[in-house]
Amino acid sequence: MRNGVLFPGGSLEIRIDRKTFNSSQGDLIVLQDVALAIDPGEFVCVVGGSGCGKTTLLRIIAGLEIDYEGSVSLDGSPVTAPGLNRGMVFQEHRLLPWLTVHDNVAFGLAHTPREERTEKTRHYINLVGLDDFEYEYPHRLSGGMSQRVALARALAGRPEVLLLDEPFASLDALTRVRMQQELLRLWQAEKTTVVLVTHDIEEAVYLADRVVVMSSQPGTIREIVPVGFARPRERTREDFVVVRKHILDEFFAPEVARPSALDIRD
Repeated sequence: MRNGVLFPGGSLEIRIDRKTFNSSQGDLIVLQDVALAIDPGEFVCVVGGSGCGKTTLLRIIAGLEIDYEGSVSLDGSPVTAPGLNRGMVFQEHRLLPWLTVHDNVAFGLAHTPREERTEKTRHYINLVGLDDFEYEYPHRLSGGMSQRVALARALAGRPEVLLLDEPFASLDALTRVRMQQELLRLWQAEKTTVVLVTHDIEEAVYLADRVVVMSSQPGTIREIVPVGFARPRERTREDFVVVRKHILDEFFAPEVARPSALDIRD
């Protein structure tokens, strides 16, 4: 429960002692000493420079990367493989071009009875505001519309956790702002736990309950910044600007040795 609202499952416990990749110069440590607890229904943004391991962190939570030292659990159960309780949206929409909007959204519901599948598919198409485009093909959609289809497809399986890897990075500035607003609306409607990776500090402050600031390689957590003011948020308000500046300053502050970044909250 948060702020008097009861949320479904979606509690994450993340502890990554070390994640390495093989390179031409030997083992490269990508993540180290990352520890984070995420509440059900919470919206967390992860920010950091290129190469800090943000996407790798998402892939570990998704169960797409399992070769690492540490553990991830969802609602107390270990994450050891991909599962329907986690949905993921990538930087590119990855829609199947030979399928309509309807069939792309329904793609993950193949084992659902036909009538229920149709009902769920139309519900999520309507939820993202694309009911007039249900039978269009991806090449007829704008970038923002395609990402809305990708969100609908990820949500249709009713995942407990939605993982977003810079889903708006390729969009123009105005479309990006609209998609941020759309994502907040969907999150408030679905009450899904959300973990979003972004380079955009303003986007993180606009969306998140907490912002996780990552260091450069090896990626670890420099700071976890709570965003304590209510939504909807005005980007020009003083409290918004103060939090954004604090995070930006953290990026340029010298990196110092610090204890394991275990997220401990009162």
